[in-house]
Amino acid sequence: MQRRLLPCQWCGREIAESEIGRRRRYCRQSCRQRAYEHRNSVKGTGIPEDSVVLSAQEVADLSDRWFAARCAAEDVATAVAEGANQIELADLTAALVALTRDAERLR
Repeated sequence: MQRRLLPCQWCGREIAESEIGRRRRYCRQSCRQRAYEHRNSVKGTGIPEDSVVLSAQEVADLSDRWFAARCAAEDVATAVAEGANQIELADLTAALVALTRDAERLR
């Protein structure tokens, strides 16, 4: 049986699902602590507890990661249109997968 990889609910890193016990929600104790601090900081503010609050720098970083992923997708599309060989397409798609994995991290 293959173990599923789940995202950390704070940072988005992949967590291998445990075969026994409760499903882990955070990859590290520090992520668990940051989530706790966030939940407590929004109590009584009208901001939903499950909201994600990002700093301006985190938003800029996230935007940069998605831009890089879009550029990689355009590279794949161009290579397909130009009839690139299988090895080149495999390299481009591997880069695209890596960039999109990085882009899905919120922090």
